[in-house]
Amino acid sequence: MKTEKIIIGLSTMLLISSFILTGCSDEFLKDKKDYSHTTEDIYNDYKGAEGRIDNIYAIMLPSATGGISWNTPSAGTSDNYSKSTEEYGGLSKYVDEGEVLSSNNIDDYFHNESKTSNNPWGRIRVCNDAIEGITQGTLTIEEKEILLGQAYFFRAWAYYNLVKIYGGVPIIDHVQNVVVGDDGGSNLVIPRSTTKECIDFICKDLSIAAKYLPFEWGAADYGRVSAGTALALQGRARLLYASPLFNRADEKHRWELAYEANKNAIDTLELGGYGLAYLDDPGINASGWAKMFSDYKSSEAVFVTLYNKVKESPAIAPEFNNMWEQGIRPKNTNGGGGRVPTDIIIDLFPMKDGKKPTQSTYDENLFMLNRDPRFYRTFAFPGVRWAFSGDPTSLNIISYPYRGPEYELWNYAWYDTQDKLEAWNKSGYGADGLALDYKGIYIRKRTDDFDINKNCLYDYDINNQRPFRWSAAPYMEIRYAEVLLNFAESACGAGHLQEAVDALKLIRQRVGYTVENNYGLDPKINGDRSKLFEAILYERQIELAYEGKRFDDMRRWLLWDGGLGQENIHPTWKLTGFNGNTCQYLNIDPFNGKRRDAIELRVADAINGGIAEAKPEADPIKDIRPKAWNLSTSENPSEELEDFYRSKLTRKKRQSDAIDKSVSFKPEYYFIGLKESAQKNNIKLEQTIGWDDTMINGPGTFDPLAE
Repeated sequence: MKTEKIIIGLSTMLLISSFILTGCSDEFLKDKKDYSHTTEDIYNDYKGAEGRIDNIYAIMLPSATGGISWNTPSAGTSDNYSKSTEEYGGLSKYVDEGEVLSSNNIDDYFHNESKTSNNPWGRIRVCNDAIEGITQGTLTIEEKEILLGQAYFFRAWAYYNLVKIYGGVPIIDHVQNVVVGDDGGSNLVIPRSTTKECIDFICKDLSIAAKYLPFEWGAADYGRVSAGTALALQGRARLLYASPLFNRADEKHRWELAYEANKNAIDTLELGGYGLAYLDDPGINASGWAKMFSDYKSSEAVFVTLYNKVKESPAIAPEFNNMWEQGIRPKNTNGGGGRVPTDIIIDLFPMKDGKKPTQSTYDENLFMLNRDPRFYRTFAFPGVRWAFSGDPTSLNIISYPYRGPEYELWNYAWYDTQDKLEAWNKSGYGADGLALDYKGIYIRKRTDDFDINKNCLYDYDINNQRPFRWSAAPYMEIRYAEVLLNFAESACGAGHLQEAVDALKLIRQRVGYTVENNYGLDPKINGDRSKLFEAILYERQIELAYEGKRFDDMRRWLLWDGGLGQENIHPTWKLTGFNGNTCQYLNIDPFNGKRRDAIELRVADAINGGIAEAKPEADPIKDIRPKAWNLSTSENPSEELEDFYRSKLTRKKRQSDAIDKSVSFKPEYYFIGLKESAQKNNIKLEQTIGWDDTMINGPGTFDPLAE
């Protein structure tokens, strides 16, 4: 039953649940019940049942700054997943040839050795408890369905995150009675189901959720999962199972299921008012695309975590702040110091005409010229404005030379010795008070930029060491653009090539490409499945950069090695579809063997050899800097800034990955094994093929590809 019933506002619910979970206020608990521990009677009262569902949101929504963990997916920070891709340097344990991973030291996303809801299975139990309690309770059908839809969604969400990593896992669809009976508790120990059974289970839960949930919630409940949210996750799950990681033979039936699921998701999302934000208003240099990340409410937000600006004040409400802005801002704004992209990702973003830099007259020293509009909203470099709402100058600190609304980024460097200048593992001295804490290029993605949003969602407090921390910027785990890209990839796989191309055109139209140059797309993708797949994955690389999606895409498509050697792990794992090698099929280089470094812009040799004293007043080019580029008012940099780059700055490679090492992702890492502690907790758990099973002192036997 579809309903437009309005419940307690989700943002308010998050505050309440946060208090409940942390126990911050005794006064608060006098008026509110703790819904994290329940009896069956709670489900006979709507407020009680609602509180239980709200508690599920509080413990299961993804984090805006979360590194990959058992309780949250990767979200664009430099975690072990992102540091296995071109987004960040520094070899993660998955790509460091010197690391040997085993069931003793592998990351644990499965068990977490916790006896509370703070582990995946505890959270699944909470969902099962809510489903059973609400189903068996005395609420009206309408009340039950609106609550059950949310519980089914989050159970599917929990299982999706497990299956994505491990393949098949135990399916537990009821609350297990922990009292051991005559069977000695053997009924509580569940073996792993097949991956197919798990995917079908997830999709069944999501179909139920979509049936019960509204297309659109009322304003007070913005942020709750909807029917479209459920189907978008279903489409993501079907695409996962259709991808080469699981679909070694390129079976068309799986692509068709993914196509239908994602098409259904788009149709349902449109009924709920979802769509590409600013599709008809791209602005200058994709300012519309950039602004959607700091819009508290957006048609783009399919699955979203909402935050607030509340400070530590239990008399009001618990703080629930998004720390992304604090982390990406340079030190001379009193930010966290910034995040650093690699040279690879800087050099792979498209040019202004949509072509790859390798297909154009690309000058690495002038990397900022004529790029895809999203480039300028993803990265920040010397000579651009990066305004913010705040005034660091009020404390008269020399390191902070700008009021926030006038902030310009001048993060070039110079060196005080020739040896340091020539050494790729030595840093220089940064301009504008950045000193030794400068970055050559900063990640700017998802920033709350004052030039495009005068009502910034953070309260800047210069009296705090982390003044950007009180940010209410929402985090979109699933954006409408991703759903479109999931649809494009599924359509391509299923043979509906024109529909896939049309979806790509929409993605590019939103950032300013036009029909006059075919939206910057190569006409060869029309009618060529492999070229279209490659174009879709490239678009995902750009559109979803620093949103925690790249590792999953590389893993789905076996992009570290193309799938070579999989038959050595198990004979049936041989890649027989996609020409036996996904990298060759897509006409891209395997990522194994590459190394990632950072880019620095230093004072050119023509200026005293690039040498000056390591102190702020020694800046040799400060007095001849041109006016900074305002991305929101000018499509191109000024001739003066371009000339400044040509004559006063030079690009230097700075070490990021370990010296004498390159990326080395082992074939067995596509499916990581269970940690030893998980098997000890459940003696029926088979270890994954390719990993040692310490319980039987032999090789793993569970096949995540077997149906």
